[in-house]
Amino acid sequence: MSAIFTFYSSEEKPQEVGLSKLVEEINQEQVVKIIIKDNDLEIELRDGTKQVSKKERESSLTESLKNYGVEQNKLNSLNMEIREPSGIMFWIGSILPIVLPFVLIIFFFWFLMRQARQGSMQAFSFGESRARFISPKDKKGRITFKDVAGLEEAKEELKEIVDFLKNPKKYTDIGAKIPKGVLLMGSPGTGKTLLAKAVAGEADAPFFNISGSEFVEMFVGVGASRVRDLFKNAKKNAPAIVFIDEIDAVGRQRGTGLGGGHDEREQTLNQILVEMDGFDTDTNVIVMAATNRPDVLDPALLRPGRFDRRVVLENADIKDREAILKIHSRNKPLDKMVDLRKIAERTPGFSGADLENLINEAAILTARKNKKIISQQDILSSIEKVLLGPERKSHILSVKEKEIAAFHEAGHALVAASLPNADPVHKVSIISRGRAAGYTLKLPIEDKQLYSRSYFLDELAVLLGGYTSEKLIFNELTTGASNDLQKASEIARKLVRQYGMSEKIGPVTFGENEDLVFLGREIGEHRNYSEEIASKIDREVTRLINNAQKTAKKILSLNKEKLEKIARELIEKEMIEQKEFNKLIKE
Repeated sequence: MSAIFTFYSSEEKPQEVGLSKLVEEINQEQVVKIIIKDNDLEIELRDGTKQVSKKERESSLTESLKNYGVEQNKLNSLNMEIREPSGIMFWIGSILPIVLPFVLIIFFFWFLMRQARQGSMQAFSFGESRARFISPKDKKGRITFKDVAGLEEAKEELKEIVDFLKNPKKYTDIGAKIPKGVLLMGSPGTGKTLLAKAVAGEADAPFFNISGSEFVEMFVGVGASRVRDLFKNAKKNAPAIVFIDEIDAVGRQRGTGLGGGHDEREQTLNQILVEMDGFDTDTNVIVMAATNRPDVLDPALLRPGRFDRRVVLENADIKDREAILKIHSRNKPLDKMVDLRKIAERTPGFSGADLENLINEAAILTARKNKKIISQQDILSSIEKVLLGPERKSHILSVKEKEIAAFHEAGHALVAASLPNADPVHKVSIISRGRAAGYTLKLPIEDKQLYSRSYFLDELAVLLGGYTSEKLIFNELTTGASNDLQKASEIARKLVRQYGMSEKIGPVTFGENEDLVFLGREIGEHRNYSEEIASKIDREVTRLINNAQKTAKKILSLNKEKLEKIARELIEKEMIEQKEFNKLIKE
């Protein structure tokens, strides 16, 4: 097809001829018409052929043809048509070469001035607030208290703020002042930001959202300028809510030395303090802030008149976890057999963010298996992935290592099942997850807020169950127990130094963290005890560890047959669930 197209296109293209050829064709009476366009000639022959040519610039076409020998009678019979070039083309051809350089120069200077103007505008807007504004008219993505499961006490506390924003006159008539600030304190993932958005959604109030780190810049004074601009905008839209996430980025204690002194951050904090409770006190702006480090905040932020309300958000209990799971599984296809109550029982200590991640991981696992519905087993497998990491199927243990891992985990599980204060065993596995070659999953029957000394002592024995089992069966020790020993030592030291649970040393705490903060962590500790007390602490920690090992050894020695039975079952199946484990223990 391309060859045919080329052939036709070449046929249709006019042939270019010289004046001598044109004269010959005129004399032979082959030319029908000649169109003259300036110096260009368009020739039409009797057979329909199109040709093009050019005439001499110095003379007319008639004179040129006469000079080339065209007979007069042939010239008279020739149809010649003169077409003048269009005005636009004339002006373009004549004026454009003169005007174009000036146009390019003017455009170049305009572009430079535009860039300079933008740079100056950016310099002026550098101190403006970067807060994201959510209008109460924006109903899309609106969050209310119904979208926040659990946290009933926190919601009750915040309902007063919502009522004040909706009906301020009810409070001002009896002399009540609007609260200046609300500080949301809680572990990461407990729902601080979500709760702040719910307050704005319930109150139908303008909502300004900004992170504490967005105030701080390299140039001193920019943060304070942004604070002023933020509160200026909030006052224009009052009554309004200003939410500062991670306020500890700018609200740390001033003058704390290493890692704490920062001139720009301190000026920003000073400006926040002035805006919240300075001379201008008649503003209907409520400042909400969130932090998981209230211990490092400046005392001036926490005094009455600034953050009047402090709302503590804790990890959800079993009832709230079930409600959170229902919210996050709304748009996900769950199997009819899925029991969210059992999932809530297996997730003590999980925050709202952890539960959201759990359901998401279950959905990803289901999609990976090319299934359309999320099953109970998918969610249970996701719990272990969130807690311990993904399965390392490529990490294959040798026969000897598999046997050691089986007896190690069997030791943990048997000691836990034999002690009255230990948490029940839900699963034992020697399939590698994360950095662990195997694991024993223990979960409490109910949520705990207070832990007894008996619980910690039994927990020490459970942690040393794997170490003791290896020593009892193989008369050898491996590095598999290193993490267990580290956790056991940490618990024993806390029992003695922090919890006052040592019978020999008594109800005294030892050691105080200094206010040296570097990269978010304390790097110093003040020893408020003598070397003699330090020696006693070390001896008491060693005694607790040794007693825990004796307890584990006694249990495993008396139940050696059960230990071997559990280990052999693990070697064969690699995983034992709660019902099967309880059956082995009873046998």
